[in-house]
Amino acid sequence: MEYGQERVATLHDLTGRVPDAPTDRAAVVVPMTEREYADLAAERVLSELEAVAPGDVVVALRAPPGKVPAFCDWLAGFDLPLSVVWANGPGVVDLLGERGLNGRAGKGRDVWLALGVATADREYVVVHDADAKTYEAGDVSRLLYPLSRGYDFSKGYYARVENGRLYGRLCRLFYAPLVRALADAHPDAAVLDYLGSFRYALAGELGATAEFARRIRAERHWGLEVGTLGEAFAHAGFAGTAQVDLGRYEHDHRAVSGPTGLSDMSRHVGRALLRAVESHGVAPDYDSLPDRYRRAAEGLVEQYAADAGFNGLDYDRAEERAQVDAYAEAVAPPGEDRRLPAWREADLTAEEVLAASRADVADARDG
Repeated sequence: MEYGQERVATLHDLTGRVPDAPTDRAAVVVPMTEREYADLAAERVLSELEAVAPGDVVVALRAPPGKVPAFCDWLAGFDLPLSVVWANGPGVVDLLGERGLNGRAGKGRDVWLALGVATADREYVVVHDADAKTYEAGDVSRLLYPLSRGYDFSKGYYARVENGRLYGRLCRLFYAPLVRALADAHPDAAVLDYLGSFRYALAGELGATAEFARRIRAERHWGLEVGTLGEAFAHAGFAGTAQVDLGRYEHDHRAVSGPTGLSDMSRHVGRALLRAVESHGVAPDYDSLPDRYRRAAEGLVEQYAADAGFNGLDYDRAEERAQVDAYAEAVAPPGEDRRLPAWREADLTAEEVLAASRADVADARDG
């Protein structure tokens, strides 16, 4: 059984024990879209949260108006202290526009809105997705435990193995080799050492103190997780960061192509990653970086092939290399910084967001 440490504190599940943690002083943020409505995985997540009894649960909802009333009724059926932030509700969007905060919308902006609400009255916050078929109530306590021990930020990690195959493709085949390629060229860059310390950097499961959460800027879309790591390096650093073993997760899988596929996500992740390293003094050579990424990814493909063979798992080298080719197109300068500001600096309050969201939901019911 493995119990090695990284540069960040690594907390392993060696005994199956769920540690004591201040769940009553925490809010849980769960981003959802219309596809989670009455979904079995989302049902499991919310049912498990009933056993946790957190101080608050804030659902960051992105859905069309016609779906919102039924969605809110479904959510109300769970025994939870629950608030809904309808992130793309017309009144919420107008409010953001009035304050100069509208811009590009996506998962990052949705979670950012919910974080403002969640951290207004609670000491800690946990964020996790709603598509984990293997989610357990103890995950909240596991993410909170290091925070109660003085850490500012905790990140979940887990194995992605299903149906006799390795998953976690965007992390394995894009994030990890890109960080490796950058670190080889910039061996003294502490930010790359930090970004390379996480066992599942793209996991949506994290914990943070409210103070930390209100200090970080947020990427607006799929770059949220990576952008948060860049902010965590600045505001928590190695000493204030922990990662927590959440076992094995089974998630919904995305196609590689398409508007919400892994290739599209890789562009957001790539921009967020390269923006993070640039903001900490790394100047990548973008002319050579795509080729260096490919070489690093090819080395990892061979390593994963060996690991899969060792475990009797199916592994298609050609398919993995084709994904590397698709992801290589995302290795490019990050462009304009359009991140949302830290909540403590934003011209916006949690009360305004909640009021606008509640009015939007009421209008959707009347409409």
